[in-house]
Amino acid sequence: MALIKNGTVASDPYTDVADDAVLPAGPVIVSLQRFRAERDGLLARNTPVGVRLAPDQSPEALGGDLDRLPLVVLEFAKFRDGRPLSWARLLRTRLKFTGEIRATGDFLYDQIAFMVRVGFDAFELPASVTPALFQRALGEMTLVYQPSTDGKKTIRELRD
Repeated sequence: MALIKNGTVASDPYTDVADDAVLPAGPVIVSLQRFRAERDGLLARNTPVGVRLAPDQSPEALGGDLDRLPLVVLEFAKFRDGRPLSWARLLRTRLKFTGEIRATGDFLYDQIAFMVRVGFDAFELPASVTPALFQRALGEMTLVYQPSTDGKKTIRELRD
């Protein structure tokens, strides 16, 4: 699976670690449950720690630790479930998260431009989306009606 960061193919320094697996050296991604259970030890490792959130887990659950995390992974269990889109916007606006927000799971080509608009900057591409299709998706919306985290001027603002 290809990883796209800030619009380009990138290598992934993180290892996604199951809840019952031994932590490897280097940057890791853990579930919210594991992060809560092993918080102090994970943060004391002095290596980057990312937290993976299921669609029903709000990033507000990370509380004051959010500023210590360089990565939040939002999982799309089903493309019909838009909660990760809301979580990304919440992270960027109300929670002021400046780290990487990564999408993983079952999202569609048609959702990519919207995902970027609300704050996603990294994507673990599903098999149905190639890096070339990803780039094409970014150009699908040139004009927008609603304001978002990307700062694009809305059609109304362009008319004024």
